Amino acid sequence: MKNVIVFVGILLFMYVFYKIMVKEPILPWKEKKVNTFSLSSFKKEKRNKKHNVELEQEPELILDLFEDIEDLAENMLVTKDYRFIMMAEVEPVNYFLLSQEEQEAIDVIFERWLAQINYPVQIYLQNRLTDLTEAIEEMEKNMSASSDLSPNAMEYGRSFLEYLQRWQTYTPRYETKRYLIFYHQINPASIQAADEEELKERLYDKAFAELYRRFNTAKSQLRKAYIDVHLLSNEGITEVLYHALNRHKAVKNRFRDIQRKEMLSLYVTADQDDARIEAVKSSEGEESYEEKEAI
Repeated sequence: MKNVIVFVGILLFMYVFYKIMVKEPILPWKEKKVNTFSLSSFKKEKRNKKHNVELEQEPELILDLFEDIEDLAENMLVTKDYRFIMMAEVEPVNYFLLSQEEQEAIDVIFERWLAQINYPVQIYLQNRLTDLTEAIEEMEKNMSASSDLSPNAMEYGRSFLEYLQRWQTYTPRYETKRYLIFYHQINPASIQAADEEELKERLYDKAFAELYRRFNTAKSQLRKAYIDVHLLSNEGITEVLYHALNRHKAVKNRFRDIQRKEMLSLYVTADQDDARIEAVKSSEGEESYEEKEAI
């Protein structure tokens, strides 16, 4: 009798194990759950969920980047908390083409400059798409000015320029621009002024004097390492920001073309020199005189 009970227990255990493995109900009178999953239904459900999800609105990158910027004047960016920013472009030196002694001399000069400053300086590297437009225009100008070129040379020059244009379009390359960014913050309460306009003028003068001193320190020290540092004007700072926000469009919509077409002004009446104003006035006077004569 004991052997029969053990045998029945083994059979029961094997039955339960089998039902679990085939994922069927252990009790025979329970209905079997039908798995209705299919790849097509899964794809359809996923596609419906994709269309039902509300698309998040893209962040306003320009507003986020410039929400603290108050003004751009006197070669400086000015924030709302009276923090002034000056930028300078650095022309690099061929470090790895120099000898060991020359490399060590450059390292010593750079370390000496870093050791003598007690204010923040940021090094900014900007990768831009290589723009060969000016080089191509210069080549075209030289070709048109040369009258002693043979037809074969002219044909070769044209094909070469076309190749450069295609290479720039379909095979983009990047070049690195290097900048030094100087910061200085001033408390308006520390400056005495009669009115708001005078306060603003004194703030700008004091900030420019301090930042320009820092720029000259970097320029004089790095010059010993044959590294040239150039101060960026308002248009130079605008160009850096333009390339930062329009990395891929900057080759097609070139900043210098925008500058040449006088599209940097906030108003249609862009600033002009006296000679241009007098020329426009004289042309308008001649036109009005001709109209009166015609009448």
